[in-house]
Amino acid sequence: MKKPTKCIFTIKEALQKLEHFCAYQERCHDEVVEKLYSLKMSSEEIDTIIVKLIEGNFLNETRFACSFARGKHRIKHWGKIRITSELKARHISSTNITLALKEISSEEYFETFEKLSERAWNNLTESNTLKKRKKFCDYMLRRGYESNLVYEKVQEFEQN
Repeated sequence: MKKPTKCIFTIKEALQKLEHFCAYQERCHDEVVEKLYSLKMSSEEIDTIIVKLIEGNFLNETRFACSFARGKHRIKHWGKIRITSELKARHISSTNITLALKEISSEEYFETFEKLSERAWNNLTESNTLKKRKKFCDYMLRRGYESNLVYEKVQEFEQN
C-alpha cells in the first residue's frame, strides 16, 4: 500500500505557483493561506512563503482592499456597508477598510445609488404600495446601501 506524501511541492515550486496566483489577480492573505493548505503545505512553510510574497510585493492587503472596494462598487454596484462586511469576512484590518472606502468618491457613490434605485423602483411591478416599498428597501439594503439613504429615496419616489 502506498504511503500518502505530506508535501507534494517544494517551497520553491509552491512560491512560484503562488506568485503566479497573486500576479493574476489581487488576493487577500486568507485566499493565499487557503491555497497553500490545498497544496498540502505545513504551517512553517506557509509562513515562509507568505513572508516572501509580501517582500516581493505579490501580496499587499491594502492594495487588495482598495481594488476590492473599487471593483465591487463599479461593477456590482455594492454599497459601503456590503463592501465593509465582505472585507471583514476576509479578515482585512479596519484601517485598510477605511482606506478602501476612501477609494470611492462620494459623487460616484451617490450617482450609482441614484441610478440603481431608479432602475430598481421602476422594475418593480407590485401594485400594493407597501409591498413595493418593502421589496425596494430589501433590495437596496441587501446591496449594502445605508438605510437612511434608502428610506429617503422611497419617500421621494412615493411623493412623485
